Amino acid sequence: MGLFNRSTDTAEATSVAVADLTGDYVIDASHTRIGFVARHAMVTKVRGQFAQFEGQAHVDTAHPADSSVKVVIQAASVSTGNEQRDGHIVTPDFFDVETHPEITFVSTHVERAGVEWDITGDLTINDVTKPVTIEFEETGSVIDPWGNTRIGFEGEATISRSEWGLNWNAALEAGGVLVSDKIKLEFDVSAVAVVPAQA
Repeated sequence: MGLFNRSTDTAEATSVAVADLTGDYVIDASHTRIGFVARHAMVTKVRGQFAQFEGQAHVDTAHPADSSVKVVIQAASVSTGNEQRDGHIVTPDFFDVETHPEITFVSTHVERAGVEWDITGDLTINDVTKPVTIEFEETGSVIDPWGNTRIGFEGEATISRSEWGLNWNAALEAGGVLVSDKIKLEFDVSAVAVVPAQA
């Protein structure tokens, strides 16, 4: 807990309009970013993201442990702003999308302290599953102009890609390697409440 510092400016405070966030939600992919940051050649950072994914969540503010999240990402939709690099990332050196087209995250435990949530779950890449804890902060909730209950979360976690068998690298003449083992995962999530079907 405590990864983010909650802003207290008036504009952000007035955006919070929903008293109880408890309910079922789907991720609004058009207003959500799932991305990552890797250090390149030991001196700079490369940022990437995925264009195709879907996710569902159950939020229980009174009993956070009863909350749950599942996200499915299409690995081939990765984009880093460089076509040649993206073409390499989808090969067996990294995501091997022909054999393992999906990256998944399924929660196993949820904790909450105020606006901060720790979501632990199983992250599966290339058929390797390892636990990851992502620290999230609520960024707001609102009834949008179409009458939907919408909630926002920001989160991040740092992983070692080698734990998922993503070991490809190249040595640099001056020492070090081309791609860092440590990868920061970034999440800017907008989710919309599921309206129960009427009988």
